[in-house]
Amino acid sequence: MLVYKSEKEIEIIRRNNLLVSKTLAEVAKLIKPGVTTLELDKRAEEFIRDNGAVPGFLGYGGFPNTLCTSVNDQVVHGIPSDYVLKNGDIVSVDCGTYMEGYYGDTAYTFPVGEVSDEIMNLLRITKESLFKGIENAVEGMRVGDIGNAVQVHAENSGYSVVREMVGHGLGKNMHEAPEVPNYGKKGRGILLKKGLVLCIEPMINLGGKQIKQDDDGWTISTIDGKPSAHYELAVVVDKGKAEILSTFDYIEEITKNKI
Repeated sequence: MLVYKSEKEIEIIRRNNLLVSKTLAEVAKLIKPGVTTLELDKRAEEFIRDNGAVPGFLGYGGFPNTLCTSVNDQVVHGIPSDYVLKNGDIVSVDCGTYMEGYYGDTAYTFPVGEVSDEIMNLLRITKESLFKGIENAVEGMRVGDIGNAVQVHAENSGYSVVREMVGHGLGKNMHEAPEVPNYGKKGRGILLKKGLVLCIEPMINLGGKQIKQDDDGWTISTIDGKPSAHYELAVVVDKGKAEILSTFDYIEEITKNKI
């Protein structure tokens, strides 16, 4: 069932997503070679709680941490650990909050130290594909228009699109209808109407699109071991143009927008 949000609800969801965005900026301050993903997780939990919210992922479906930290060939849902980030790594950091009865959810893939031009281009195209998708999150369009825009940009650039993992609605639940695939055909899928809040989150691979679940029951990785990038923003469908509820601006003030 699709749940359309009131202006009041959208404002609460916006507050959540701005907090997630600021949390990711706090994490960005720490990302460098020699830091563990568990250190990132600890800082994120502290910051979220200090700002009057609780981590949206912690305990969600049994997930053990505040962040999903997915390194290199890990696509999504990586569990923070004692893994030490190395020069040339990339790490997708996905974060959620829960506050005032609603959720926030946003993700960003960070380069660690000096990253190869090949992988930096993957990050750039993945981020661009996200915004291509957002351009189609407009009243009167369809979910397939979003996925098609992402897919065309990624595949025309020589990359592959993960099929099994998708974006989603957002509100009182972390994952609401509809599913928002990162592939599809124009004019297909549910009709988009004003007030529908969506998380659009391309997961784009340097190699093939095939993925697997690791033995921990959570982490999703590429089968061929090649890197994957992931960016996510929460948006609300509106007339003419989607309103973006989360932002990369806080992050990119820290990183100086290297991507």
